[in-house]
Amino acid sequence: MNITLDPHPLLDAAFLHTTWPTPLREVQTLADLDAWFSPDAAPPIDRPDTLKPIVRDLLRHGGFKPSGRSKPASEYLVGAVNRNAMGSINAAVDCCNVASLWSGLPISVVDAQRGLGPWRVGIAEPGTEYVFNPTGQVIAIGGLISLFDSIGPCGGPVKDSQRTKTGADTTETLSVVWGTRALDGRTDSVTAWYVSLMESLGASVSRIH
Repeated sequence: MNITLDPHPLLDAAFLHTTWPTPLREVQTLADLDAWFSPDAAPPIDRPDTLKPIVRDLLRHGGFKPSGRSKPASEYLVGAVNRNAMGSINAAVDCCNVASLWSGLPISVVDAQRGLGPWRVGIAEPGTEYVFNPTGQVIAIGGLISLFDSIGPCGGPVKDSQRTKTGADTTETLSVVWGTRALDGRTDSVTAWYVSLMESLGASVSRIH
């Protein structure tokens, strides 16, 4: 699997291709998931107060406004945990959410077989939008750094497209850790932890360089 990167002065992303041992409906999720999603959990990785504006600067570079309903996915997860609104979706999404929640970096995970290559990462054109949930809600992503397949945008650091979201039959996923060069070394450390979470569930993970 190959991914083309458009030039970007801040992006320090990691790309992971994961093969799950069985369809996700049959993969047991993290045994300690409830503990990870507790507001009282001990942080497994430092998440300094300076992280939030730095991540927002990454999203803001192309003209996108990362606030309100368009805030980074990692910020949404913190709020959901504080409202006791987090639960299991499937093993792939659960690992993604745990890593993103505690690291402060947005992470995308899409079904690699629902997308159609070639894959690319770049800034979405003005007016670009996609449906992001089963009820048909739409998010405008113009100016946002995003993941594209040959059909169009399918993932990003705010919300991933419904078109390529994982489901019960998913066996292969593509993940993007949306890191920034302003946080030297953080992408690699977060990625290593994220990989360990997936591998603990029997997944085979390879980093796409």
